[in-house]
Amino acid sequence: MITPVAFVFIPPGLFWILFILVFIFALYAQMRVSHAYSTNACIPSRGGITGREAAQAVMNQAGIFDVEIEETAGHLTDHYDPLHKRLVLSSENYRGTSLAALGVAAHEAGHAIQHKVGYKMLDVRMALVPATQFVSGILPFIILGSWFFVRGLTGIVLDAAVICYAVLTLFQLVTLPVEFDASRRAKVKLVELGILDRDEMPGVNQTLDAAALTYLAAFISALLNLLYLLSQERRN
Repeated sequence: MITPVAFVFIPPGLFWILFILVFIFALYAQMRVSHAYSTNACIPSRGGITGREAAQAVMNQAGIFDVEIEETAGHLTDHYDPLHKRLVLSSENYRGTSLAALGVAAHEAGHAIQHKVGYKMLDVRMALVPATQFVSGILPFIILGSWFFVRGLTGIVLDAAVICYAVLTLFQLVTLPVEFDASRRAKVKLVELGILDRDEMPGVNQTLDAAALTYLAAFISALLNLLYLLSQERRN
């Protein structure tokens, strides 16, 4: 078995208390980002440009001309694809002119800037994507199989679960500075390019700061599960 680094044993009772607290925090983060987005999606920017135009302006100013901006369906399905150099915006943000739409669009353009300048943490996250996708796919089978066949996580199954959560926790940890930095770049560029006036920025800040909480909640959740599994290994 993997020998854990001296972790304090977490009793099941304490784990469930912490799990419930983390779950509540995750729900709060989701509610806050939903409220912040819906509120600021109703506030039109004075400039009246769309999210697509804002993202294009931010990337052009950074000398990025080889990233395609695409529209996609869904709510908050926005993302930057560094492998194919695509900036994908949900329809509400692609066509929208609200403070929320411009904030989200500029945030994704911030990822494109990270890619261009070789932001190290983005490179690390990209390198972790294949492993993260793999462990995310097999983890449910490990958990279900452990209860159906061996009545709990033990031995090799426990080792595999520890490895999976270690990868997930590392990915979520690396994601934090990547997302925070993209938001920082977005806020600077929106004002610098005159896309938004400074007195319009509180709406953008509220939207992007709320979104950051969801990434923090994901990291804390993965870390809690990892620590619990490591404490179980120590107990065994």
